[in-house]
Order: sequence, then C-alpha cells, then structure tokens
Amino acid sequence: MCAGTAPSGAHLQPWTFVAISSQSLKEKIRNAAEEEERKTYSQRMPDAWKEVLDPLGTDAVKEHLTDAPWVIVLFRQSKRLRQNGEWGPTYYSTESCGIAAGLFIHAIHNMGLVTLTHTPSPMGFLREILDRPEHEHAMLVLPVGYPSEKAMVPDIDRKELDEISVFIE
Repeated sequence: MCAGTAPSGAHLQPWTFVAISSQSLKEKIRNAAEEEERKTYSQRMPDAWKEVLDPLGTDAVKEHLTDAPWVIVLFRQSKRLRQNGEWGPTYYSTESCGIAAGLFIHAIHNMGLVTLTHTPSPMGFLREILDRPEHEHAMLVLPVGYPSEKAMVPDIDRKELDEISVFIE
C-alpha cells in the first residue's frame, strides 16, 4: 500500500506491482533473466560498466530470483484507457514509478525484509511470462524475503552527505 501512495504525474498512478510466489513462475523468470544477463555480460556490456561492477562481484547467475519467497515486478504503464474509450498517454510515468519503487523498497526494509533490485535488459520477457498488456513495460524486479544467513553484502561505502547534496541559504 505504501508504494500506491506515491505522487504521480496527473495522479495517474501509472504502475502495476505484480507479486509472484509461484516457484514455477519464478524459475521461468530466473531462466529468462539469466539468458539475457549472459548476453549482457558477454556481448553487450561496455568495459566502463564492467569496471564498476567488478568490485561488487555480480554476474549472470541470479539465484536470488528463485530463493526469495516473493518476486515483485514493477511495470510502468506507458498509456491509459481514457473515459471516451481511446488510449491516451501517461505523464511522467518513469519518474512516478521510480518514486513508487523507492517507497516500496523503504517499506520492505522497514518491515525487516530485504530486496535486491534487478534490471535485466531487455525485459520484454517479463511481460510475456506474466501475461501483462502491451502498454505495460517491466521496469524493476524485486525479490523479497528475509535475508539469508549466508548472505554476503559487498563492503561498499556510501557517499557522505556533502557529496550528494548542496544547501543554499
């Protein structure tokens, strides 16, 4: 519910959160995601991107997609059905979905759960697997559950406040 309270362009709420607990669906999603990730890591990823991912230890294997009890896929709606029966655009749907995703992640963490954002590219397979309409575009995959006892979090530093903000009086 928290994500649904996000502000959105023209208050259109252009998002659909699809929650999946079915193990067979999660396996289909993982298989398709890993196929795209293998292509990305071996063919599509520029060296500059690999350079920043190497310290994090990421690779094409996405076992968290089947280990997590739930996988949430956030779909962005690129258009809406108007009252006159015609399709019309949504406004600021990417920004609106980004805000909703942030609120969702905060709510998950506040409940003592964890998630790890995943953005396989391209993501068209998610619309197919989950049988979503053509005007919905997968934007984010969020496996959700309690942290594994064997979870390894990279030793990463966060930027200091003065590195991410400017205060003007």
